Amino acid sequence: MPAGFPLGTWLAAQRRTHKAGRLDPGRVEQLDGLGMVWSHQDIAFEEGPTAARAWAKVHGHLLTPATAIRGGYPVGTWVKNQRFAARAADQIAQRRQAGLAVESSAGALTEARRAALEEIDPGWCPVWDTGWQRCFRLVQNLLQDGGALPVVVGKVIVQGENLGRWVAAQRHGWEQLLPAQQWLMENVIGIEPAEQAERPVKRTQDDMWAVNLAAARQFHAREGHLRVPRKHVEELEAVAVPTGRQESRA
Repeated sequence: MPAGFPLGTWLAAQRRTHKAGRLDPGRVEQLDGLGMVWSHQDIAFEEGPTAARAWAKVHGHLLTPATAIRGGYPVGTWVKNQRFAARAADQIAQRRQAGLAVESSAGALTEARRAALEEIDPGWCPVWDTGWQRCFRLVQNLLQDGGALPVVVGKVIVQGENLGRWVAAQRHGWEQLLPAQQWLMENVIGIEPAEQAERPVKRTQDDMWAVNLAAARQFHAREGHLRVPRKHVEELEAVAVPTGRQESRA
């Protein structure tokens, strides 16, 4: 017998024979006992979860950026494609519930494959932006590991995400969040909307004129002229600057 056997070619032939319905049931049973994968699509799919599990084990979630690579495998692109397939399946389900015709389910994620991905990370395919979910999970993981809620912009950077900035953006943009997102913020990571006193004051055009004029006067008092380089930034000393909260002039 030869030392090497073209196993891949032989298995491919068995798949073709099985697909044509000509493979003996006993042989099918023997191959099934070895974990035979009969579909080429199933083979392609199985490569993804292996990389996905490895990536999630390192990062604590499966909210991969599109550029993510694991072991040379483009896991970010693969997960992104699975999300498209999951949403296609959801749309098909909605059409069926509405009594509408479904021409084809090709390209839709099967329930078995969805379950395999949810086993890795239940939040892998959020209904909202994946970037939002990634930051949420990073904050959640940080708190679960005993860390404090990041509230200072630029102080806590995890996996390239500025978590302090993200937290501040959620608190000040609370009204733009979906009710489910608001619930997650309050009940899972303990974030509440910013109080009115915390929100930045909106200045009128007159306010901005006063601020810039104060900067010009300060520069002139120091330099004796107003020939200011275009890229110069004047750091104002503590001065009383009118705000939009003041009553308008009579």
